[in-house]
Amino acid sequence: MKMRKVTALMVLAGGSILLSACGGGGLFNRSRPDEFAVQRQAPLVIPPDFALTPPAPGAPRPVDASTAQQAQDALFGPASPRSAVESSVDNKAGLAAPSIRSTVGDPGTATVNKGNVTRDIIAAPQGDGREAQVATGN
Repeated sequence: MKMRKVTALMVLAGGSILLSACGGGGLFNRSRPDEFAVQRQAPLVIPPDFALTPPAPGAPRPVDASTAQQAQDALFGPASPRSAVESSVDNKAGLAAPSIRSTVGDPGTATVNKGNVTRDIIAAPQGDGREAQVATGN
């Protein structure tokens, strides 16, 4: 009878030890590498001019684009050229002054009061409300 109890106790202890290995923590826990964090390396390229100076340590490689840029190019293709109208508007607009945001936000900046109509247009709700309906002539 005593031998049966000892055997049952041994089986119970062995089973609980084996079952504890199934848990997430404890003795059998190990860190695994993230398979999605692996990045492909660019192939080695022989430069056409052997008189080139080596790049500065830590400088980005000029041939490689970022992973985000590579993904964007793969999904959407290269950037399309600007149309003539878009280029014309861009040229006529010119460049904004570097300090334009601080100048506009300055309380001393003089502004022009455009009246209640402009305020009402800006504050108008979105959608097709009673005040914002479109009618086409037939």
